[in-house]
Amino acid sequence: MQYQGQTEYEHQGPSPRRGVILCNLGTPDAPQTPELRRYLKEFLSDPRVVEVPRLIWWLILNGIILRIRPSRSAKLYRSVWSEGGSPLMVHSQAQVAGVEKIIAKKYGDEVPVVLGMRYGNPSMQSAIEKLTAMNVRNITVLPLYPQYSGATTGSTFDALAKTMTRMRWVPELHFVGGYHQSEGYIDALCKSINKHIKAHGQPDKLLFSYHGTPERYLKKGDPYHCFCHQTTRLVRERLGWHEDQIMTTFQSRFGREPWLQPYTDKTLEALPKEGINHIAVICPGFASDCLETIEEINMEGRDSFIEAGGDQFHYIPCLNDDPAHIRALAKIVDQQLKR
Repeated sequence: MQYQGQTEYEHQGPSPRRGVILCNLGTPDAPQTPELRRYLKEFLSDPRVVEVPRLIWWLILNGIILRIRPSRSAKLYRSVWSEGGSPLMVHSQAQVAGVEKIIAKKYGDEVPVVLGMRYGNPSMQSAIEKLTAMNVRNITVLPLYPQYSGATTGSTFDALAKTMTRMRWVPELHFVGGYHQSEGYIDALCKSINKHIKAHGQPDKLLFSYHGTPERYLKKGDPYHCFCHQTTRLVRERLGWHEDQIMTTFQSRFGREPWLQPYTDKTLEALPKEGINHIAVICPGFASDCLETIEEINMEGRDSFIEAGGDQFHYIPCLNDDPAHIRALAKIVDQQLKR
């Protein structure tokens, strides 16, 4: 049956297109207190990030944290901010451009690639709206978190689902749940490490520092901890190193409850006492350098290690828009587009 004025879909316009969203955690719009307050409120209000009874957490968040933390965080962001904006935004935009360029070589201009952030701008909703305005009906979503966690990858899916509950015509969705075993990703990490060693020499110890989560998330079934250790093992095996040459640690803990251990900061303070005086630190869980890698590791972490008696501290940058990384991301996207 056809209603008056209705025409067949194929006569309404061009054929539907495919599109891609690369998404990351997000960043404040500016390194100022008001912008940090808005960003932190959105971030810390996510029940995937903080699993505390909502009423109790609302009182803590609005009564204490958002009164104190925004100004402190703004100061930290100013220490890493560049002319192009926050490092995370600059690198994420470069990754989008790089992946789109590779995809265009195979598919032409028919597969647009856009950026979406879980918190802040550009939002996941705006990314979906941008694609659907271009007649994209088949969307591949690649969260830039190599190791799946409910607090990151799971939360990204929540944001997608929330947006789509308000859509009359929901697009077909291909969601990548993680890529920590991707050969291209592991290869890019190994190339980055080898390049660093060629320039700075072999360290006594190489630390793989991942963002931490509360221990109870692991006990409730989140596989993130296991995926981090698996990443370290895959890189070590590819490099041909002994287990004693590497170590997996976790950074960025928040609050008083136990988080995944060993803690990166405590490890950096302890290693010189164990005779480890030359270290390198890499953060494989971050696709882009950001506050947590630049300020927390390469600034605070460096100071802690040196003050504890260490001699040489080297930070190996995130993969960012390194060509090997861009090729790895583009390959993951291409595999989804072929389905």
